[in-house]
Amino acid sequence: MCGTTLVCGDLADPPGAANVVRVPARPGKKDIDDVLLDNKRVIVVGDDADLAAVVVRMMRREVLGSVAVGYVPSGPSEAAAVWGLPGDPAEALRVATSGEPSPMTLVRDDTGGVLLGLGVLEAVDGEAYCDDELALRGSARRVEVRPDPVGVAVRVTRGRFRRRTAAFRGRAFQYGGTVPIHPVVDGIRRERPLRRWTVYRHTEDLLLVQR
Repeated sequence: MCGTTLVCGDLADPPGAANVVRVPARPGKKDIDDVLLDNKRVIVVGDDADLAAVVVRMMRREVLGSVAVGYVPSGPSEAAAVWGLPGDPAEALRVATSGEPSPMTLVRDDTGGVLLGLGVLEAVDGEAYCDDELALRGSARRVEVRPDPVGVAVRVTRGRFRRRTAAFRGRAFQYGGTVPIHPVVDGIRRERPLRRWTVYRHTEDLLLVQR
């Protein structure tokens, strides 16, 4: 099952791609909503932020359960690493075109976005929980959040010279602090300063095309 291939930004069309539709980087409502309503499979050629933009539209159009997503990363990809997708573009296109969809954990945040590969908080000072477990109280150099079969996997790194790392897993992660933060989600820095940030497993999974 081929589906429609969304080539994002100024990327070249992948050799062998079928039914190509060119869209801007980080495509929005007017770029892809009609494509989502007319297809059972879409293949995103781009980076993690491009894929996230497509998945946000799928979530808002309520087609997560009816449209499968294939992914051809244009470069190094945290999402592809989390999902075990091929790094080679030709192999990734083959999998995205002919592979079978299976449900994968979809993580969203409290601002209406999604987290597909990696979310990062730098130089934080506050309190954080993974489900009901205290993950942080005080300062930390870095907090990393990735999708996980149960919801999210969290790594908290503390200490300036002697680094200490703690790991947590759960359905949700929430952070609050007095100093504004700018989460970096799937490679994009949120420009609006936040004092709180929550990510959690969505009620629906993503139909991801895999091997």
